[in-house]
Amino acid sequence: MESLLIRDNPLLLPLNKEKTLYDGFITVQERDFRIRILLPPDLQLKRARLHCCWQLKHLLREYKHIVKQRLQQSGDLGSFILELKTVLEVALNRFPEGRSIPPPRYYSQLISEMETVGWDKMLFIDMDFQTLKLKADDSSGRQHVLTVKLKSKHPAEAPDCSADLPVPLTITWTPQSTLEQLHSQFLLVLESLTDFWDVLDEIDRKTWVLEPEKPSRSDTMRRIAIGNNVSIKVEVDPRHPKMLPECCLLGADHVVTPLRNKLNANMHMWNPDSSVLNNLRDVLEIEFPSPATHEKSSFNAECGICYSYRLEDAIPDQVCNDPRCGQPFHQACLYEWLRALPSTRQSFNLIFGECPYCSKPITVKMAAPKS
Repeated sequence: MESLLIRDNPLLLPLNKEKTLYDGFITVQERDFRIRILLPPDLQLKRARLHCCWQLKHLLREYKHIVKQRLQQSGDLGSFILELKTVLEVALNRFPEGRSIPPPRYYSQLISEMETVGWDKMLFIDMDFQTLKLKADDSSGRQHVLTVKLKSKHPAEAPDCSADLPVPLTITWTPQSTLEQLHSQFLLVLESLTDFWDVLDEIDRKTWVLEPEKPSRSDTMRRIAIGNNVSIKVEVDPRHPKMLPECCLLGADHVVTPLRNKLNANMHMWNPDSSVLNNLRDVLEIEFPSPATHEKSSFNAECGICYSYRLEDAIPDQVCNDPRCGQPFHQACLYEWLRALPSTRQSFNLIFGECPYCSKPITVKMAAPKS
């Protein structure tokens, strides 16, 4: 058995005659790992102690219980080393080729940088010390999160950074850059977007927003309720948030047409020094329903075909133009309904048919194919 141990592990040698101390390397996947094994005088593996290099410790950190179990159950040192190398094979296969384990200096430098940034700004760090989440507050008190994925050669390689923003996150990085400088750059990006978020926060606070249901900080669109089955979709430019946004009025023609005429006639009145919401009120000559004056259920009209409000992410946005009907439908529902009728006509991407409720003419665009 002793000869088998030496044959399979020629770089692992006993350092005394009693053979209670072994030192050297075990080789797995053409990689050498330093290990020292201390055995008790009776050579029982159950009380053996292992000292591993930092790479080996890192690879085996999730397999400690298996290593301890094999020490308890292996009959001799040769069998244990064979089983240890099998576990190490599994651990190495979890690391794709080219992904190296960072050296100790990586961790010491990273901890020093984290202390400089401030532990109060650390929201998360993974077990590998390669993914961090840093907290940052803008001047209006909104909290934001910067996710940083560090490379093994940090800081020589630029990290991958992401955040919930309406614009691409551009970070300047050099081998001399630090996490503190990264955080400072992120704060500057947040400040450049403060007016944009102020505009949307006012809309969210003072109107009933139909879409998106749960806005994120990267969302630039709001669909605002004007009345029953009537709404306006606004797309705010993050770089010029107080300018006239792209607007799309949704609803029955007899309601939307007068509003569209007012929008076109009063566009010149838009005042960049006033809020977007106040400008929309003035240009459209309306008061938006608000949480203080209306219940949101007043605008959550169900689709007349599927009898639900939300269909996946869509809400009813097709409305019968007959003033006496005005029944809303999901675009997909109305399209499928009309397509099944023999009397339906199609011209390019438009479907012409009859309203399922009042039989008056109704038109819908072909449903976009799901990606």
